Amino acid sequence: MSEFWLSEEQFERLRPLLPNKVRGVARVDDRRVISGIIHVVKSGGRWVDAPPCYGPRKTLYNRFVRWGGQRRVAGSVRHAGGRGWPVCGGVDRQHPYEGPPLGGGWKRGACRQAIGISRGGRNSKLHALTDGEGRPLRFLLTGGNVADCRAADVLLDDLAPRTIVLADKAYDSNAIRDLIERQGAVPNIPSKANRRWKSCFSPTLYKGRNAVERMFCRLKDCRRIATRYDRLATNFLGAVCLAAAVTWWL
Repeated sequence: MSEFWLSEEQFERLRPLLPNKVRGVARVDDRRVISGIIHVVKSGGRWVDAPPCYGPRKTLYNRFVRWGGQRRVAGSVRHAGGRGWPVCGGVDRQHPYEGPPLGGGWKRGACRQAIGISRGGRNSKLHALTDGEGRPLRFLLTGGNVADCRAADVLLDDLAPRTIVLADKAYDSNAIRDLIERQGAVPNIPSKANRRWKSCFSPTLYKGRNAVERMFCRLKDCRRIATRYDRLATNFLGAVCLAAAVTWWL
């Protein structure tokens, strides 16, 4: 895979999120380090195999883990994308493939690291909210056994009025519809087959929900996201947010 480098314009948009270190040893060039982190996320390789042009491999890993723990990487999508909300927004989830277990399995602390047991075994579930053009606005990582409707409370909070929310049948519940309508938004969600009273639904508007599906397909071009190699949930979600910010917002 060819090397990846942030342009000066792209780096200037990320600079406000970086810590302001004024003491101690001079920091390694942030632009070079972030470019190396993105290269590892896109290629899916080990940190130790990062090209030497990005600097010490240990520095790449330490910066990524530290920024992920401080939620600086997760804030990149919100900062780069601005605060504007779309006329239409899509909600969906995907199951990233779990990499080989480390240390004999991921049993200890699996719940804290967003790993649950579902039909496919141990896996995670990545939930996303996008605008009408498929650009991601929010992400949420849960275990594979967590119901989609429980994640909607976080993703659909603080919606702008008159936003049309597109989601599939997994999000068809009275609680989710009430949450959307209380904010002045409009749910366009197909009703489940076991509903006695069917809610209003527009198949024409629903065609726009494929934007969130295309977003996931493009996001999984990054090998480290298509397969979850990171054991810690903060590291994996940080990689997702960083890849989304670079792909859509920078």
